[in-house]
Amino acid sequence: MVEQNYKSGFVALIGRPNAGKSTLLNRILGQKVVITSDKPQTTRKGISGIYTTDTMQVVFIDTPGVHKPQHKLGEYMMTETNYALKDADVIFYLVDTTVSFGPGEEYIIRRLQDSKKTVFLLLNKIDLLPKEKILSFIAFYQNKMQFAEIVPISAAKGDQVVALLQLLAKYLPNGPQYYPEDIVTEVQEREIAAELIREKALLLTRDEIPHALAVEVLEMKERANGTVYIGANIYVERESQKGILIGKKGEMLKKIGSLARPEIEEMLDAKVFLELWVKIRADWRNNQYSLNDFGFHQGR
Repeated sequence: MVEQNYKSGFVALIGRPNAGKSTLLNRILGQKVVITSDKPQTTRKGISGIYTTDTMQVVFIDTPGVHKPQHKLGEYMMTETNYALKDADVIFYLVDTTVSFGPGEEYIIRRLQDSKKTVFLLLNKIDLLPKEKILSFIAFYQNKMQFAEIVPISAAKGDQVVALLQLLAKYLPNGPQYYPEDIVTEVQEREIAAELIREKALLLTRDEIPHALAVEVLEMKERANGTVYIGANIYVERESQKGILIGKKGEMLKKIGSLARPEIEEMLDAKVFLELWVKIRADWRNNQYSLNDFGFHQGR
């Protein structure tokens, strides 16, 4: 039975690429539901993470980093961010304090002012800064707009995250528990497996590869002996990219599989047999049919 003064609501995580949104969501949930990478635009869809306690339930939406779209995929990503902003009760605006203020942050602040939503400014990566620098950041952003709260945090180390959640409870409306307490995401296991494979490919490949990568799980089934078989295609846009992903004698592809497999096994709580192939789908980021195949559907 949910108490009468139970709090629930939706919180959008927004910010520039690499601001730490996915890292923060994983930290709050205490487990990995979103992949992370130092490559920009790693998050491509609005991904939900559900945080539940005895007194509140929060549906966090991790959004793609705000950027100027260069292709149809980029347009889709910004549409996802717009939906999250529209639906949110509270917005967490993450700023990477190791990066100078620029036009991207200025654009986000204008959008936030127009939204008329409750906005928390989260100054991330404070573990990398002296205290005086943090105070100057607070003063600088206070002059940019009126935030409901300004909270310096370290998503990577967990600094101030508990305090952040305690503050959030004050701003959430009274509402029902939307999901059972053991549910932490709406994302299907098949999709998480695909993302974990993409994460390891991002980790191991050079700058020309990441944005052209897409992963599609073709088959995922439990065998009679209890192991789970997963077959997946990794798509790139050019022959040269395919060669890099496969590597000499297939070594790069084997490394990607060997890094992804343990995390998929942890998620599924089962032994996994992972089979990967690399395919070319030219200019898929600008092809709506390809985008649909990979789950990037325009509109709701």
